[in-house]
Amino acid sequence: MANLGFNEEQIDAAGAHWTAREILQQPQVWDEIVAADDSAVARFLRPPLARADLRIVLTGAGTSAFVGQCLAPALTRRLGRRVEAIATTDLVAGPSAWLETQAPTLLVSFARSGNSPESLAALEIAESQVRSCWHLVVTCNEQGALHRRGRELPNAHVILLPEASHDRGFAMTSSFTGMTLAGALALGALAPDAGEVALLGRMASRAWNSHLSLVRELVRDGFERAVFLGSNELKGLAREAALKMLELTDGRVVAIADSPLGFRHGPKTILNAATLVVVFRSGDPYTRQYEDDLVGELRRDAVARRVLTLSAGAGGPHADDLTLRGAERSAQPPDLALALPYAVFAQVLALLRSLSLGIRADTPSASGTVSRVVQGVTIYPPGARP
Repeated sequence: MANLGFNEEQIDAAGAHWTAREILQQPQVWDEIVAADDSAVARFLRPPLARADLRIVLTGAGTSAFVGQCLAPALTRRLGRRVEAIATTDLVAGPSAWLETQAPTLLVSFARSGNSPESLAALEIAESQVRSCWHLVVTCNEQGALHRRGRELPNAHVILLPEASHDRGFAMTSSFTGMTLAGALALGALAPDAGEVALLGRMASRAWNSHLSLVRELVRDGFERAVFLGSNELKGLAREAALKMLELTDGRVVAIADSPLGFRHGPKTILNAATLVVVFRSGDPYTRQYEDDLVGELRRDAVARRVLTLSAGAGGPHADDLTLRGAERSAQPPDLALALPYAVFAQVLALLRSLSLGIRADTPSASGTVSRVVQGVTIYPPGARP
């Protein structure tokens, strides 16, 4: 744990044993995922992906929903067909609004435990209401209900991630980046290149090596609000980063997410002298023009306490323009790939802010009203009335 500025005894005493380890282990988990044999996945996906009229729905709840939001823009470009990220929490609450009976559909379900009530319900509802339906289940838990159901269905395939990705801490860390990478590899949004994945791991390590002193400085400043901004694939990451900050600080740091262009349309009101803004910068030169415009505007306004940018290429001239460069390459990783090391940076920031507040990151909900696996959800049959 020395990589986070604490020894193991300090981390354990602070109640962050699992969270810290699960953040730092991610490059190794990514290596295992890219090394896995994907031939069975390819065979399963070949028939549905051959259909020009196929609709792809990426689903999950909470952090697992944000996996789909990261993947959807990249897959739309890669596959040239309908790809939609729809949370299980939306799909279950209004199946007729989100499912199309006559549209051949590949439902891709992301779930850490696979035991959230909505996870299994979304699969069952799609199975019963969509005439031609295939299911790709991406999960971290071999004992989960979703894993078991996916193994039973003839029109389903399960991708089981390495055991280490089944986070034992409250907040999803390894599971988020692991499922994002596994989904991207399975559906062709990223190439199964071990060298490129190793590069992402080196970039991630900069989050707790090269930039640790700055992160600790940000935490000492005691920001009380956090804004995370990202475009396209990185907008889903921004939502995940905001959720990590909320979860690990037990809501004591108010966090929101948006796109750089969308932020001006009302959400900018949140800014005050206790606000930290983090912009996940795109590698696309066209998109970065909009991000750079907003960053310049926010720094000129001087309302937020700090405006931080994170990039993979050459950073800006400001001291708060950070890079996570892992090695010099002729081509910068695509934004979907950048979401992995960017996520690690956000996790480290949230964990250190949690520790600064004296919160036990492995079990951050002091009231006990928020649980690691959601409880208390009643699933009603579609169309049922009270």
